[in-house]
Amino acid sequence: MPRKYTADALVEVGLKIRDAKDAIRKEADAKITKLEEQFEVVNQHLQEILKTAGATSLKTPHGTVYSQVKTRYFTTNWDAMYRFVQEQEAFELLERRIHQANIKLYLEENPDVMPEGLNVDSKYTVVIRRK
Repeated sequence: MPRKYTADALVEVGLKIRDAKDAIRKEADAKITKLEEQFEVVNQHLQEILKTAGATSLKTPHGTVYSQVKTRYFTTNWDAMYRFVQEQEAFELLERRIHQANIKLYLEENPDVMPEGLNVDSKYTVVIRRK
């Protein structure tokens, strides 16, 4: 016969599980931060070695290191960016994803409007709050 659990017992276990997950995540984040700091020191030294050698790459017995430029694009003026994209018909410059909170609010405020092709996946979930 299956064991019956009380809601209070399940909430207690749920909180313990969540706390354990948070502790593991916090510990892992601290370790990753330390490793990233160490890697940055290694990166700076390697950049200096490449610069001194006048090279963009260097082979070693353990692997090859090379220098590359990583470029990131961003805007500080979204209104101007939207106008530019629309004027140039360059919609491919934007990522294809829907802002979840904004679409939810829009659909709540406009219940009789549904964009073609929009899929909605809803499921019930349980939220446990500490007392």
